[in-house]
Amino acid sequence: MDSLVNRYRNLTVLVVVIFIQLMLVAYQVKTQQDIRLLRVWAVTAVTPFARVLESARSRTMGAVNDYLALVNVRAENKRLQEEIGKLKLDNRFLRNELATADRVKALTAFQGRTPSRTIPARIIASSPGANSRGFYVNAGSGAGVMRGMAVITPDGIVGKVTAAYPTASQVMLLTDPEFAAGVVSQRTGIRGTYKGQGHGTGLIDYIPNEQKIEVGDVFYTSGEDWIFPKGLPVGRVTGVSRGRTFQNIQVAPLGLEHGLEEVLIVLEGVHQEVPPPGEQPAAGMHLTQPPQENTGQSLTGANEAAARTDADRLRLRYKRLGEAQGHRFGEGGPGTKPPDFNLNPAPAPPKQRVPAATSSASERPPEGR
Repeated sequence: MDSLVNRYRNLTVLVVVIFIQLMLVAYQVKTQQDIRLLRVWAVTAVTPFARVLESARSRTMGAVNDYLALVNVRAENKRLQEEIGKLKLDNRFLRNELATADRVKALTAFQGRTPSRTIPARIIASSPGANSRGFYVNAGSGAGVMRGMAVITPDGIVGKVTAAYPTASQVMLLTDPEFAAGVVSQRTGIRGTYKGQGHGTGLIDYIPNEQKIEVGDVFYTSGEDWIFPKGLPVGRVTGVSRGRTFQNIQVAPLGLEHGLEEVLIVLEGVHQEVPPPGEQPAAGMHLTQPPQENTGQSLTGANEAAARTDADRLRLRYKRLGEAQGHRFGEGGPGTKPPDFNLNPAPAPPKQRVPAATSSASERPPEGR
């Protein structure tokens, strides 16, 4: 039997294949389907492998696309961060330039209003030393700066020149422990000495304990130190305590409130009146002519021209009222009747005509006698 099968093996395989084919054809005719079963079996067998391959391909391509997109996003994010940093630097630079322009404008306006001769200077360096409280400015002896000249801003005093070089000057801040200046209280008129303490606040010394000084009082320069003109803001009282003989009065310097970039050096100072109590120091404060105290002089055209602020106009108004009522400021003891400041000062021409009419009426003889 085995030899028979081996002998007709090819024929047997052919017969089996033909039989299977006939069976498939019969099945296809019976089911009325045009799709060949061999193709159905092939598709069914290949589909799982194709699905796996497609899933792997899609995941690989998705990962590659995500990586490429992430690389692009990182590059774009880095570019945007660099651009934002550049814009921040430009914005900060423009703000600094604007602040500098505002300070220069304020200094120019202040310099134009004050009768004192001043020159602007810019801070270029800090003084060396661990305990130094000073800086250098770009104006020196070549511009007329000398040792001992006052350094101010529109807000108040800043310090004084301690050394003048041809192209630069060294300035001692008013917070330096060696700094001192004569001051006067705006509210009480009591005089003392401002001293630096080496930090942000100063000390007013030589004011007796019986004098009443309150927190919030403002001190101005008195002009007695021969450095600062009278009437410049110095500081505002932040604390008061009693000492053995003199009070311990802590003040915050007004000239350092807004920082320092540009300053004014006073070449020739002119005194001014201390503002009346209640008036706040302003950045537009200017130096006036030397104070005329106890002179009783009438107002002149120069005084009228110097009245550029509300304080000056109020002072001139009070002087007019005092002169109209025969009062001389600074004279008269306790109990002397003060002038009535509620009146309105009359113009000069009417004041000259009214006495003439009154005198003529008084000298006319009465009729009927």
